[in-house]
Amino acid sequence: MLPSRLPLLALLCLLCVNAQADTPLFSTEGYRIGLYRSPTPDHLPGATIVDTAALQTLLNQTPPPVLIDVYRRQWLQGRFIEDQPHANLPGSHWLANTGDGNLTPEWQGYFVRHLYRFTGGNLAHPLVFYCRSDCWLSWNAVKRAANLGYTSVYWYRDGLDAWEAAKLPVTAATPEPFQ
Repeated sequence: MLPSRLPLLALLCLLCVNAQADTPLFSTEGYRIGLYRSPTPDHLPGATIVDTAALQTLLNQTPPPVLIDVYRRQWLQGRFIEDQPHANLPGSHWLANTGDGNLTPEWQGYFVRHLYRFTGGNLAHPLVFYCRSDCWLSWNAVKRAANLGYTSVYWYRDGLDAWEAAKLPVTAATPEPFQ
């Protein structure tokens, strides 16, 4: 007699859940490496979390913070592939793919070089990292910048989604050159 399909499906579901549970969400260095679009924590050691109103206040300070968007962009054969338009906060620098949990030495170098250029090597210059809401990419980038020694690091946790929800202007974005 053939077993019922229901127990087989239940077994497959359990195997799938167990496989997901066995997949680590964080690297040994503490960076998020999976499920990047999921709820994010309301704290991040080494950073100050800002909402839209607080970010607008920061933008009026001297010196103003450097805005850094870390949203992903496909990279193929030595170039970014624009599969769909992307916008960011006015004045932002787009360091695509630098929020991934595991960066190759080339992507780490891209991140480090551009941060140095944006800040003139001043580790105290304010930096604001963002992506979208419920996005761990900006969380990783903030953690990475703090680990590099930057001391005035802000996380715009709800990112572009919150900015657009406030009906604030955005500009067409192009990733910073990858050299």
